[in-house]
Amino acid sequence: MPDGDDKVRRICNRCSFIDYVNPKIVTGAVVIKDDRILICRRAIEPRKGFWTLPAGFMEEGESVEEAARREAREEAMAEIEIEGVLGVYSVPRISQVQIMFRARLLSDIAPGPESEEVKLVRWADIPWSEMAFPTAVWALTHYAQTRHLKIFPPFGNPPGTDKVTR
Repeated sequence: MPDGDDKVRRICNRCSFIDYVNPKIVTGAVVIKDDRILICRRAIEPRKGFWTLPAGFMEEGESVEEAARREAREEAMAEIEIEGVLGVYSVPRISQVQIMFRARLLSDIAPGPESEEVKLVRWADIPWSEMAFPTAVWALTHYAQTRHLKIFPPFGNPPGTDKVTR
């Protein structure tokens, strides 16, 4: 075990290989077309039936941008163009790091296998009380704060959200 490491880890007795268990990376996007936002009603657990943004776990061999584009295709049959990183959110309670992009919709949409329904909504029509995850709400809020900016630093977890993430 490396000096100073205080985590319990599995170590091979023969070769001393250390099996590190690291957080999972989730990536997705706030996808926009004509001032409307793409949202997806989840067809799978967790939070089946609730609304979210197109997002999901990265696969091996993908960049975060490739994963965000794949998730948009899987969940909403959507082709998107990534514009930039919107936020990087830490959710240690479930061992996740979520990287959300700002993106433009380039195609029509339809529900994919993980979505019951997909639609483009105006800001006033977002079903806030039916949103599946706090990180989707954070990304939407951060999009609203930057929608007219071309360049901005990525956001992190909003202040006071520690009780949500831990």
